[in-house]
Amino acid sequence: MEQKELLEQAHRGDRAAQEEFLRSNRALIWSIVHRFTGRGTETEDLFQLGCLGFIKAVEGYDSSYGTCFSTYAVPKIAGEIRRYLRDDGPVKVSRTLRERAAALEKARSRLLLSFGREPLLSEIAAETGLSPEEAAEALGAFSAVESYQQENGDSALTLEELLGDGGRETEQTVTALQVRTAVAALPEKQRQVIALRYFHALTQQRCASILAVSQVQISRLEKKALAALRELLREED
Repeated sequence: MEQKELLEQAHRGDRAAQEEFLRSNRALIWSIVHRFTGRGTETEDLFQLGCLGFIKAVEGYDSSYGTCFSTYAVPKIAGEIRRYLRDDGPVKVSRTLRERAAALEKARSRLLLSFGREPLLSEIAAETGLSPEEAAEALGAFSAVESYQQENGDSALTLEELLGDGGRETEQTVTALQVRTAVAALPEKQRQVIALRYFHALTQQRCASILAVSQVQISRLEKKALAALRELLREED
């Protein structure tokens, strides 16, 4: 069976096809696993994590993205391994920021029920007694570490993919800590847009509603923010 046909069947949930497609791509998975050896985790465990990321890539791949499967799969495989190493490693968010982020999410839920619409960031902040700047910092710092592999609400792309090497099969150097630091350095509006788009997986239209601006403005802010993040991350290399 050709790889394309096998991928299509695997994407539809055929377990036998998934297993066969995984076996035929073991070399790809191992090539990524080898980048993470020597970090205190057994190589076989890393391979199993890579396989999990590979299956997630199979299930989430859409040929309409305009990229070949391997280009889409590489950051997914690497991301699954990084997520494990990150959560088991030294990159932590302070207790204060975690508590603030949790309070903000609870406030958002209350206001959503009360208003019957998505509340503005300023309204959520006021509900918790925080300033909009403090709210944006808490959401950005917490989410950047927890989910910078989160797909946005429109194109299924992640910050890892947009700020890394574009999915090429080479070592990606962008880390959660770097992203968190870079996001914190952005102007307030750009920081808010990045937090909503990539850490909360909202569409541009939803972001526009929350921040009370047009979708065109959100698009412009997002482009400026991504360009600024790339520049900040280049300066760290």
